[in-house]
Amino acid sequence: MKMLPKVAALGASLGAALIAAVPAEAQQGWKPNRPIEFVVTSGAGGGTDVFARAVQAAINKHDLTPTSVVVTNKGGGSGVEGYVYGTGAKGDPHKVIFGTNNAWTLPMVVKTSWKTEDFLPVSIMAFDEFMLWVKQDSPWKSAADFVAAAKEKPGEIRMGGSQTHDTDQTLTVLIEKAADIKLKYIPYQGGGTVGVQLAGGHIEANTNNPSESVGGWRGGQVRPLCVFRQTPMPAGNKVTPEQGWSDVPTCSSQGLNITEFNMPRTVFLPPGTPPAAQAYWVDVFRRVSETPEWKDYVTRTSQNGQFVSGDAMRERIKAEEASTRTIFEEAGWLVK
Repeated sequence: MKMLPKVAALGASLGAALIAAVPAEAQQGWKPNRPIEFVVTSGAGGGTDVFARAVQAAINKHDLTPTSVVVTNKGGGSGVEGYVYGTGAKGDPHKVIFGTNNAWTLPMVVKTSWKTEDFLPVSIMAFDEFMLWVKQDSPWKSAADFVAAAKEKPGEIRMGGSQTHDTDQTLTVLIEKAADIKLKYIPYQGGGTVGVQLAGGHIEANTNNPSESVGGWRGGQVRPLCVFRQTPMPAGNKVTPEQGWSDVPTCSSQGLNITEFNMPRTVFLPPGTPPAAQAYWVDVFRRVSETPEWKDYVTRTSQNGQFVSGDAMRERIKAEEASTRTIFEEAGWLVK
């Protein structure tokens, strides 16, 4: 059964929606006058943390802001901590919040003091892929092997993920439905920690992004079984001496019929931020997306580097909120 993109593909491509550069005069109404804080809504080493630090590096390299940038991790409560912190910085454009679709999924599953629409959208910088990973010495050589093992031991195979009721657990639920299996989901704070847990044999599998497990694959600790894409990933440099991302087969080609699943890398500003500051940051992030460093990051982490902002980003959020709510309602996760 083919999973419908509107339900299973939380990060399916938006088409060719690119936002034109903000006019220079729009930037002149505001600019940073003290250090900038990039607030990461996940733990250190995870995909969101790597994302924020890649932006920080590009800004520093090309002097895109007049003041320094520091990165802080506030991943408690599956990322709630970061958004609560952002709410407390009301009107302060020196706080820039880095997240994923957790900006709109969290209020669905926990009672929060904020709503997604409280925050000012800056941009979606990229869309991250998902893979099914196992330990290097795992006996499973394909997604079909993994499914067969899960059928033999219902609820015993430990699937690690980044946080509770977030994208990783959503994908785990979709895997269970598509393959008619039951897994034991174990949440951690950030994909970096999940990768360490898999490498150490404390879990049997995870659904990390390429950027979160590339080091473990290169170092011979973990390996990907398949990628949740309609087609294999584009050809590029080898990660190991023998294989690169394009050598990883699609999950659907191995009988795990989820044709596509990916996730947006999002940037927001605190509630009440002045429009001039929002325009400033849209332009800064657009310029980041054009730097060689950012393009290298997107290539290395095998992401889709499409830049989305403004009204297109708002429409994207509305569409994903609707499809996500359907999945969460079926899973019984919606907060009462």
